[in-house]
Amino acid sequence: MTTQLYNTDILRLAATVPFQQRLDAPMASVEKRSPICGSRVTIDVNLDAEGRVGAIGMLVRACALGQAASALLAEHVVGRTPEEIAAARDSLAAWLAGGEALPDWPRLELFAPALPHSARHASIRLAFEAAAEAAAQAAAHQREFAG
Repeated sequence: MTTQLYNTDILRLAATVPFQQRLDAPMASVEKRSPICGSRVTIDVNLDAEGRVGAIGMLVRACALGQAASALLAEHVVGRTPEEIAAARDSLAAWLAGGEALPDWPRLELFAPALPHSARHASIRLAFEAAAEAAAQAAAHQREFAG
């Protein structure tokens, strides 16, 4: 790929993925894989009593773009609701497809060089897709045991 696509900011972020340890007993766990490049992200989620992400664990086996997106997700996901994560996932997908403004998530503008590279979009979306699904499953689990 080009130097512009894998720029210094993306590579630095890819090297700093936090929460690179799975949770012992997650409320939900989801793995997503990109069929194009084989990148894989597994997200474990626990919600707090208010229904917000209280803990996250991750296993990231992805290209630099997938690692960088996982790092951005992890840096800002704790304290978010499942609905906020789903909205970020949806707006990220729309932005990458060229149909919407930049999503309301810190630093996603770093992925602007990837916009013309549609084959790379799946890797960028993986962590957000897995986190949104895991958070929704955890919320359903939480509602089931509350009622």
